Amino acid sequence: MKPIPSTAEILAFKVLGRAIDKTWVNWAYDMLEAGFETENLVILAGEIQPYNQFELQSLTDRVFIELNLALNNRERILKKYVCYLVDKALTGEVKFIAMLGIVKDMYFELDHDSSFGGFYLLYWAYDDLEYSEQQWYWDGATRENIDEMARDYFIQWKAECAELFNSNI
Repeated sequence: MKPIPSTAEILAFKVLGRAIDKTWVNWAYDMLEAGFETENLVILAGEIQPYNQFELQSLTDRVFIELNLALNNRERILKKYVCYLVDKALTGEVKFIAMLGIVKDMYFELDHDSSFGGFYLLYWAYDDLEYSEQQWYWDGATRENIDEMARDYFIQWKAECAELFNSNI
């Protein structure tokens, strides 16, 4: 059995120290539906607001241990999360600009990690083209071709994702 795709998001949230919210609870529920069943995963799936972050951080630690989900390779976890977001953008589940905004924020949070610099530049190219005919972030991007350029960049990233998704973290 393989964890569901949104596991990449939850692992990234954990290594980034994000607060536990409904997204985590939904993930736990989806994992149960996928056939994973552990004592602590059932508890997490049943959590309701208000969320006690202190207790839930400890609970999620136990969930990851029970599911044998390692957190020791932060770089790989974050890249798998971006791959997950790229998939969501390419399938139309998330708008390109929204996906780029998430990675742009992560880029800042990670002190300008060069792995995600292209997403940062593409985000600002989109942003500039929203209100102007000019942008200086993405070579050759115009209002007419920015979606195609973003799609091409995402497809290029997706090709690199295959190796990450075929390995365990």
